[in-house]
Order: sequence, then structure tokens, then C-alpha cells
Amino acid sequence: MIGFILHVFSYAFARRALIVGVSVALCASLLGVSLVLKRYSMIGDGLSHVGFGAMCVAMAMNLAPLSVSIPVVIVAAFLLLRISESSAVKGDSAIALISGTSIAVGLIAASLADGLNNDVSGYMFGSILSMKKSDVPVSVCLSAVVLFLYILFYNKIFAVTFDESFSKATGTRTKLYNTVISLLTAVTIVVGMKIMGTILISSLIIFPSLSAMRVCKSFRSVVILSAVISVICFFWGIVGSFAFETPAGATVVAADAVVFTAMCLAGFIMRRVKKKDVR
Repeated sequence: MIGFILHVFSYAFARRALIVGVSVALCASLLGVSLVLKRYSMIGDGLSHVGFGAMCVAMAMNLAPLSVSIPVVIVAAFLLLRISESSAVKGDSAIALISGTSIAVGLIAASLADGLNNDVSGYMFGSILSMKKSDVPVSVCLSAVVLFLYILFYNKIFAVTFDESFSKATGTRTKLYNTVISLLTAVTIVVGMKIMGTILISSLIIFPSLSAMRVCKSFRSVVILSAVISVICFFWGIVGSFAFETPAGATVVAADAVVFTAMCLAGFIMRRVKKKDVR
């Protein structure tokens, strides 16, 4: 097994995918806890669709996809917050409106250019082969910024996640910190799309958080366990994709699904044992 793992990561593209993927998985898992608890977990799905549309337009215009998609997805995150706060359109409807429109624009741009080429398909379904050497420092730096800001605003993010009304009443600028969460999520989504793809990137946000919540009760323990699960699942997802010759993004999500099932079982056993101890 160790020999096979060393063989997998003897390839430069696999090492690049691991470095970027672990960075993205860590960011996604931390943000995912707040998004799931705020019942806003599908924002990742919506923003990934926006990112796909922006990247298609960028490639059709021969522009750098990341330089175009990051500001576009950030703007979309702000719009999602503003629209969902209105009485007319709420969270899931706002996500559906923006994500559907973005996918349509992206597909139209791709069809008017060269059609659905390999690059576009890579962004849709994910591909570790598409991770270039120049993408690594940019992706790692962006991920580091996300982690730094998350740690910096951890207490405020905790406050607006658990009781936004109380936080607002005590003077916390809840809109600002909700915006910070959306901004960090937007950057994480764009950085991770090359590996995970538009369709699967939201799973990187949701699965680890839900898995950790099956066995942990405190916010901090959920955040820590979610990060550990996400990194481990990404690592074994990459290794598994080589072993079974399956798409990397799909294999990572499959690993997350297996861990989620195991955590559900562990949580059930823990509750049963606790009930017996009470009796």
C-alpha cells in the first residue's frame, strides 16, 4: 500500500492536485460548518455554477479563467445575500435563479466559441490533469488568505452562525460577517472547481460538516473534526482514483459518503450507549 501511494505521488500532477486539493478541502470544511448550520449549504452549488459560467465566458474571450471568475463569483455571493434578505425571493430560490442563469450563459458562450472542449468539461466534472504548475501558488495563496480570515473572524462567525438575532442585538455587524462567510466561500469554490468540478464542489462543503455533526456537539469540535475528515477523504480519494481508474472528484465524494455513513452509525451507537448509561 505504501509503495502504491508513493507511486501515485511520484507524478507531478498528482502532487499538485494533492497540495491544492488539501488546501481547498480544509477551507471548504471549515466554512461548511457555518453554511450547514445556517441552512445555506447550497450556496456552494449556486456559486460553482456562477464560476462555471464565468470561466466559460473567460475562455471564449481568451482571458485567464481565474482572474475573471473570482471577482464574478464574489459579486454573485453579495447578490445572493442581498436577494435572499428580501421578502420577495428567499435563499433556495435566489440560488436557483442565479445558478441557472449562469450555467445558461456559460453554455451559450462555449457553443459560440469552440464548443464544450476539454477545458470546459474539466471545469464541469473536475480533472486533476488540468491543474497546472502555475495554478499551485495562486491556489495555495488564496486558500491561505481564506484560512487566515476565517481564524481571524472565528468568534464573530461562531456568533452569527448560532444566533444571528442575538448577535445583532448585542451590536455585532451580522451583515458584515455574513458577507465575510460568503466571500470566503466564493473564493474557495473557484479555487476548487478545477479538481472537483462544478457538479461536485458543493459536496466538499457539505459532507465533512454533516459527518462531524453526527458525533460531535460543540461548534469547535465539529469544525476540527470536519477539517480532519475533509483532508483525509481528499487524500484517499486521490489514491482511490488511481487505484480504480475513476474520476478524482467523484472518488473524493465517494470517500466522503463512506465516512458519513460510518459517522452516522457511530453516532447511533453513541446515543444508544448514552441512553443505557442514563438508565
